[in-house]
Amino acid sequence: MAIASDQRADQRPDPDQLLEQLRGEAARASRGRLRIYFGASAGVGKTFAMLGAARREQEAGVDVLVGLVETHGRAETEQLLEGLPRLARKETDYRGRKLSEFDIDAALARKPRVLLVDELAHSNVPGSRHPKRWQDVQELLDAGIDVWSTMNVQHLESLNDTVGAITGIRVHETVPDTVLDGADEIVLVDVTPDELINRLRAGKVYIPQQADRAARNFFRKGNLIALREIALRRTAEHVEDDVRSYRVEQSITPVWNTGSAILACVGPFEGAEQGVRTAARLAGQLNVRWHAAYVETEQLRRLDEAARDRVLAVLKLAQELGATTAVLVGNDPAAALVAHAQKMNCAMLVIGRSRPGRRWLRPGMTQRLAQLAPALDVVEVGRTESARRLARVVQTSADEEEHSAWYERWPRYLWAVASSVALTLAAAPLHDLLDLANIVMLYLLGTVGVALRFGRGPAALAAVLNVATFDIFFVPPRFSLAVSDVQYLITFAVMLGVGLLTGQLTAGLRFQARISESRERRAQSLFELTRELSGALLAAQVADIGRSSVRAHFGGEAVVLVTDDRDELVLPASPPPGFDASVADWAFRNAQPAGLATSTLAAHSWHYVPLRAPMRVRGVLALQPGQARWLLIPEQRQHLETLARQIAIALERVHYVDIAQKAVVDMESERLRNALLASISHDIRTPLTALLGLADSLRHSQPPLSSAQADSAQLLIDQARELATLVNNLLEMARLQSGRVDLRMEWQSVEEVAGAALRSVAPLLQGRAVTVDVPAGLPLVEFDATLIERVLANLLENAAKHGAPPIELHASAHEDELVLTVRDHGPGLPPALRGKEQMLFEKFTRGLPESSTPGVGLGLAICKAVVEAHHGRISAANAPGGGAEFTVRLPRRPPPQLPPAA
Repeated sequence: MAIASDQRADQRPDPDQLLEQLRGEAARASRGRLRIYFGASAGVGKTFAMLGAARREQEAGVDVLVGLVETHGRAETEQLLEGLPRLARKETDYRGRKLSEFDIDAALARKPRVLLVDELAHSNVPGSRHPKRWQDVQELLDAGIDVWSTMNVQHLESLNDTVGAITGIRVHETVPDTVLDGADEIVLVDVTPDELINRLRAGKVYIPQQADRAARNFFRKGNLIALREIALRRTAEHVEDDVRSYRVEQSITPVWNTGSAILACVGPFEGAEQGVRTAARLAGQLNVRWHAAYVETEQLRRLDEAARDRVLAVLKLAQELGATTAVLVGNDPAAALVAHAQKMNCAMLVIGRSRPGRRWLRPGMTQRLAQLAPALDVVEVGRTESARRLARVVQTSADEEEHSAWYERWPRYLWAVASSVALTLAAAPLHDLLDLANIVMLYLLGTVGVALRFGRGPAALAAVLNVATFDIFFVPPRFSLAVSDVQYLITFAVMLGVGLLTGQLTAGLRFQARISESRERRAQSLFELTRELSGALLAAQVADIGRSSVRAHFGGEAVVLVTDDRDELVLPASPPPGFDASVADWAFRNAQPAGLATSTLAAHSWHYVPLRAPMRVRGVLALQPGQARWLLIPEQRQHLETLARQIAIALERVHYVDIAQKAVVDMESERLRNALLASISHDIRTPLTALLGLADSLRHSQPPLSSAQADSAQLLIDQARELATLVNNLLEMARLQSGRVDLRMEWQSVEEVAGAALRSVAPLLQGRAVTVDVPAGLPLVEFDATLIERVLANLLENAAKHGAPPIELHASAHEDELVLTVRDHGPGLPPALRGKEQMLFEKFTRGLPESSTPGVGLGLAICKAVVEAHHGRISAANAPGGGAEFTVRLPRRPPPQLPPAA
């Protein structure tokens, strides 16, 4: 009955898994479902299959809407589109061209039951709400719309390098693996490489010109075979996850031999590493996942330190060989291994061969596993005496081992003897007052107490001693082992059996309580850390909270190192003993653990864990634990990594909160500054215009002015004109920064714009030599003539102020861009700006802050704003032979064809 009850208890679902399942179902109830038609390459028929399924859904009465489907001119695909309602595309301006894109706002407003969005990896036009189409799909799913989409295997982010190495072609449009993993359905659309090549030749994939080029490059048979294998494997992985999730939801315990995963059973005896190595070889040959597990019982918890270190070394070896390791807890190792194999859906167990000896007393591990799970394949690994022994993962001295072995084991048995003696002394005066049955109860109570406090072994010793002392001191004839009545033999047997059984059960409950207490302590520490981190607003607060939490759980000493504004670790002012800053820096730079219990700089007494946040590494957690071997227990190691992850996420949150606050302050400051500039400039413009008129009329007044007065009038005109230029620049910058720039894009002659710019700055050039190189056959270019003229004028003015003649203006047209260059022959850019030339184009930035040349540093900033409004680029550099050179690159497209002359 007890065994059946235990089996029913083991078959009950995990409450945590049920809670997580309920949460997942609640989230999925309000979220749309994503179906991805997945293929190895273009042309396999993903869009064709998606449209065929959409037509069947429409015939069944489902509201189906085509959001966006690319037919690429395929007649069969266009035929399937007929009769399906389509969503109008949104026209977007990009570099002077009208591009049609998916209209996500219209799709959200229409909210169909099923929406078709082709080419999941597509990049949206710059300026769209989301840069990638898969992000549009995520928003649609959040709105409760079911989405069907298509995707090729080469667009997966994790496979980008692999596919690029196979095909020699690097794909730039990728989708995170989490999108594919989170898909509710994956429909694999597959054809053989020969059939796909025949489709390509028949023009069913690309137009003939593209098909010839694709056949020579991407669509080689070897490439298609490799891509097909990758697509099949990736789909199989997703199906395997679906199987595992279904088994958890339905509480299915029998193993389904679908993935043939392997579980290596790690034992406490020497030679366990052979089973791990054998499991690794089998997993490599079968190309399957594999796991390694060690079951810790109450008896195994009393192993000496050498045996414990051996187990930890074997688990560490399994991790290095690619296994997922776990330390299980239970009184029955075979039952715990079978339950873990069923949970991980492992069809094969690899176990070391049992030691010859007392198999007649109880079945070996192999027989026990066969009884509990007859469907599992059990592989026994032979014993080899010549196998290399693993080195101890935690070094301790011989004195520590001897001290541990003596101090931790024998005192418990001494306490068992002492308890039996104490009970005898306490019950001896009561011999005439109490019945012998009541004295037996006292001895049983003592056995339970020893089991509860000291475990199974001392409880068994106490049970034997209690029977012996009861016989000698209380059963007539007293003070001898003789028995006057044969029935007392039955009393002794029942007393010994009950004592042993009670002691074993009590020790088992004590063991389970300790395990539950350990799990609760880990969960409580994680909860408290998360709660306290939620209220932290400074990185220093996060570091202090994290250090306290880690120290409270692992003991010893802990340090949390954060980064500064330069992304450098901030070392403690007074580092604790043994702390090594170089090891911490290595862990930070390489984003890998180092130090104690790792394969990197393992001789150190500190363990260094990088604080990996979703965006980047935010610091290092350094720990010198109270017990070094705790870090080698997988559960404790995972708990430490979880704590480090929570600290890293909190640091990243604080970092972005600071950035958001600074951004808000900068935006408000910029808005206030632009408003002040605009208002001041408008107020100054009217009196400034009047000042220019008065100065000019003063110069031409009658009677004529003297030479000194004429010079003063001319100086007044020059300064007023300089002030007018400054005010115009302020107004122009305020207008550009406001974002209300309407470009008048027209086809212009570069030569005319260059001439207009030269005429506008002629007074400032003051006769300096200017060389203009604009080819006569330069085609028309589409841009805003007024703004580009302002750019050239500002560049010419800058060359006249800071350079030396001759000033050169060059223009050239390439296939996709117009290049304008303004160069002078002066001293060039200041040495302080070497490598930082783009700083010249920032507002109120001057090359020489202490220069006597007038100006406030707005001309080049206006040039940059205008050029970027045209989706172009502007750069500055030192020209060969001396002088500064400013280059403007504007995108261009072929000009329209003029109608032929009559």
